[in-house]
Amino acid sequence: MKYIKRTLEKKIAEISKEYACLLLTGPRQVGKSTMLEHLMEGSGRNKVTLDDADERKLAKTDPALFLEVHPAPVLIDEVQYAPELFSYIKIRIDAGAAPGSFWLTGSQAFALMDLARESLAGRTAIVSMSALSQSELYGDAETSPFTVGLESSAAREKHLAPCSATQMYERIWRGAMPGHRSGKYTDRDVFYSSYIQTYINRDVTDMILGVDKLLYADFIRAAACRAGQMFNAHDIAQDVGISDDTAKRWLTVMEKSGIIFYLRPYSNDLLKRTVKTPKMYFFDTGLVAYLTKYSSPEILMNGALSGAILENYAVAEIMKTYYNAAKDCNLHYYRDKESNEIDLVIESDGELHPLEIKKSSSPGSELARAFKVLDKGSVPRGTGAILCLREKPTAIDRQVYIIPIWMI
Repeated sequence: MKYIKRTLEKKIAEISKEYACLLLTGPRQVGKSTMLEHLMEGSGRNKVTLDDADERKLAKTDPALFLEVHPAPVLIDEVQYAPELFSYIKIRIDAGAAPGSFWLTGSQAFALMDLARESLAGRTAIVSMSALSQSELYGDAETSPFTVGLESSAAREKHLAPCSATQMYERIWRGAMPGHRSGKYTDRDVFYSSYIQTYINRDVTDMILGVDKLLYADFIRAAACRAGQMFNAHDIAQDVGISDDTAKRWLTVMEKSGIIFYLRPYSNDLLKRTVKTPKMYFFDTGLVAYLTKYSSPEILMNGALSGAILENYAVAEIMKTYYNAAKDCNLHYYRDKESNEIDLVIESDGELHPLEIKKSSSPGSELARAFKVLDKGSVPRGTGAILCLREKPTAIDRQVYIIPIWMI
C-alpha cells in the first residue's frame, strides 16, 4: 500500500496555522484520516477515533473528561458520533487554545457543518474532501480550480498525465476511492461491495431507523443507473417498489452522506423559460460502474451509460479541483423549455462560462450553438469550452476552446 499525496495537504497546513479548530468533512473512506495522520507524523499530536465504542461513550457522557484524557493537539476521528464535544471544544478555543489544537473529521457533512456553525461559529475552518482527483492519481497533485482558457490549460498540462479514450474509461471504471487505488484492497468488486455494506450498516441505519437494508441497496443501484441525468424520484421509486416520498428521503440521505450531489439549473430574471429540475451525479464513477454491473472499462466505454458516466466524471473532477483548494464551487447546468441545453455553466468573476461534455475526439462547432442562449441573460458570457476525449487542446474560435477531459 502506498500513500497518495493529496492536494489539500498544503491548505490544511495553512489553515492549521490560523484556526484552533479544523473540521474536515467528506464521504466515508475518501482518505480524511489517512491524510491527517500523514501530516501529523512526528508532531506529537494525539489521535482518537469515536468508532471505538468506549471512547464514544466517554465523549458523549463526559465531554470535559474526554478532552482531558485526549489533550490538544488532537485528531478526533468520526466526531459526528459525539456532537456533545462541540460546546466543550468551544470553551477551550475561547480560553485561548493554540492554532491547530483540534483536528476533527466526520462523514456526515451536512449535519456536522450545521453543528459547527451553531457551536463553533467563527472559531473553526470547515473543509470538504472528496475521493481522489485525477491530478492526485495521475499527476502531481498540484492543480488549481478549473477555469476555461488557454493559459490555465497550459498550466494544468504541466501537472497532469495525458490519456487516450480507452485509458479515460479505465479511469472512470476503476474509480477514485483511496482504499482500492492505493493498493490496500486490490479486488475492485470486493472493495465496492464492502463499501456499500459498510455505508448502509453504519451511516444509513443511523439516519433511517428500521430501514430495509436490502431494499436500500437496490435503491442505490437504481439511482446509479440515472447518474448524470435529470433527477426523477418517481422513476427510481418505481424501480424498487417504494413511494415517491420515500425515494426523496432516501436520496437526501445519499446526498448528506456524500454519495451523490446535484447540479441546480441556471436561471436569472431574463431567462424565464428554464427548467427547475436538478441533475444528479455520483462523486465516484467507479461506484457507478460497479453498481450498474459493467465488468470492464471496454464494455463500459461501449455501453448505454458511456455518455452519461463520462459527463458525471468530468463534472465530479471539476468539483474536486475546487474542493481541493477549499473554495466554493458555483456550478450549474442550463436547460430551457425550447430544449436548449448546456451541460455545465461555471459562474466566476462576473461571467458565465458554458461547457459541453462529449464522448468525441473531434467535436464540431455545432456543439457550442446553445452557448449563445446565455447572451439573453443579465450576466455576460465569457469563454466556453467543449470537454471531450481529444488528446490535445485546441480551439473552435476565440470564444470556444476544446479541452481534453484529462486536463481537468
